[in-house]
Amino acid sequence: MIKRTIEISGRGNHLYLYEGSLCVRQGRQIVGRVPLEDLGLLILDAADTTYTHRLVTDALGAGAAILLCGADHHPAGLFLPQNNTRQTKRIRNQAAASKPLHKRLWKQIVQSKIRNQAAALSDGPAARRLRSLVTTVRSGDTANVEAHAARRYWRMLFGEDFRRSRDGPPPNPLLNYGYMALRAAVARAVCAAGLHPSLGLHHHNRGNAFCLADDLLEPLRPLVDIRVRQLLQGGTDAIDRRAKCELLGVLAEEIEVGGVKGPLSVALERTLASLVACYAGQRKDLELPVLWS
Repeated sequence: MIKRTIEISGRGNHLYLYEGSLCVRQGRQIVGRVPLEDLGLLILDAADTTYTHRLVTDALGAGAAILLCGADHHPAGLFLPQNNTRQTKRIRNQAAASKPLHKRLWKQIVQSKIRNQAAALSDGPAARRLRSLVTTVRSGDTANVEAHAARRYWRMLFGEDFRRSRDGPPPNPLLNYGYMALRAAVARAVCAAGLHPSLGLHHHNRGNAFCLADDLLEPLRPLVDIRVRQLLQGGTDAIDRRAKCELLGVLAEEIEVGGVKGPLSVALERTLASLVACYAGQRKDLELPVLWS
């Protein structure tokens, strides 16, 4: 089943559980209702939203992730389900994975990211130059080809003056919001696969609880980048209702993984299944997303 992403914004919303469904009430009027079994990601992006403890625990029990945002629309916290019966063995394999395995898999992730960035630029000299960097990536990306490719990519996508920074001017806030939603979806898939999101392949900041999710997010970022460019071309450079709708639509994109096209949520399951097999010594390569073939 394809899970739904629900974003709660605006004022005066109360969320509660009724007959197995998430219900949204404003005053005395019910304005929305979603069965928990259909819920994949719940984003709470309004400071005065209230909700019951029962709703939160039952939503997690049904496999949903819940993302809380602050006033700046940045994530303040993420609740993830922890009811996977395969978790103990898989986390043990994950923690025991060797550095050479980490480096080999990170190389594959960087190569996938650069291919997808090149595809986002369409055909042309810039895309071909970016694609030529794929073969120069070595184990662990010791030469930091990822950063070299990024400098070219951002220049071609948003112009010579653009600088990618979390706290930078537009369109950075739009990028942040889209990446936030993708990151939550990836973190949910990581936990659903019985892996621990903080044990990364490359990212290892001790203050980051989602290192593995950030690793696997990298090849998916161009999905957000293209949506942001489309918003800018349509005259939107701030996070408003239209922008949120467009950026959250990324989670319903159809992408290809392992030669099979399908919704992002299903594609993430395939990628995580390949990672589980790599940790278990059953395969050497990840199945990573091809965004535009």
